[in-house]
Amino acid sequence: MKARWRIDDEVRVIRNVRDDGTFPGARMGDLLVRRGSVGVIRDIGFFLQDQIIYSVHFPAENRVVGCREEELIDIAEDWTPSRFEFREKVKSRASLTVQDEILVQAGDIGEVVKVVRDVSRCPDSGIAYHVHFDALPGRVLQVPENMLLPDEPCRQTQPMDAAAPSFCPLPAQKPLPGKDSKTGITGVDA
Repeated sequence: MKARWRIDDEVRVIRNVRDDGTFPGARMGDLLVRRGSVGVIRDIGFFLQDQIIYSVHFPAENRVVGCREEELIDIAEDWTPSRFEFREKVKSRASLTVQDEILVQAGDIGEVVKVVRDVSRCPDSGIAYHVHFDALPGRVLQVPENMLLPDEPCRQTQPMDAAAPSFCPLPAQKPLPGKDSKTGITGVDA
C-alpha cells in the first residue's frame, strides 16, 4: 500500500470525525473534527494491515485525530461545504413531484444516503443529496440542498431561497416508470 500523503502535507477532512471510543477524554460519538476542517499530516500508520491511517493535527480544534485516506482530500482540491451529511434526518421543504404525481409531501421526513458535491450535476444549488423518504419506501430521490430542511428546526443556519428549483436530475440512473426528462425529481430504485 502506498500512502497518498506525506508528513507535513495539508489536507481537508470531508466527513465529520466522531469518537469511536478510542479518543482520550471524549465519549463515544462525540464530534472531534467537523467536515471541511483543515489539518496537517503528522504521522502515517496502518490498521489491520489493509488501511492507511493518517494522524492529522487540526490546529483550529487543537487535536490530533486518526483519519482514513477516504476521509481526506488535498487542501488544493475543490471543496464545497454541505449543510447535511450521510444519515442525517431531513424534511422536504415542498412537495416533490414527477409528472404531476406528488411523491413526497412538504414536511415528509427522509434520511440522507449520499451527498453529491458535483456542482455540474446540480448547477442551481451546488449540492444535492440522495434521500430516502419514509413516505416513499424502496425509492431514493436526488434533491438539491435548497429543497431540504433539517428535521430539527434549530439546525437551520442559512435562509432558504423560495425561488429555488425543485429538482436536480440524476445522470445515468435507472428512471422511474413514466419519468419525463422535463420533470422535477428523478427517482432511483433502491
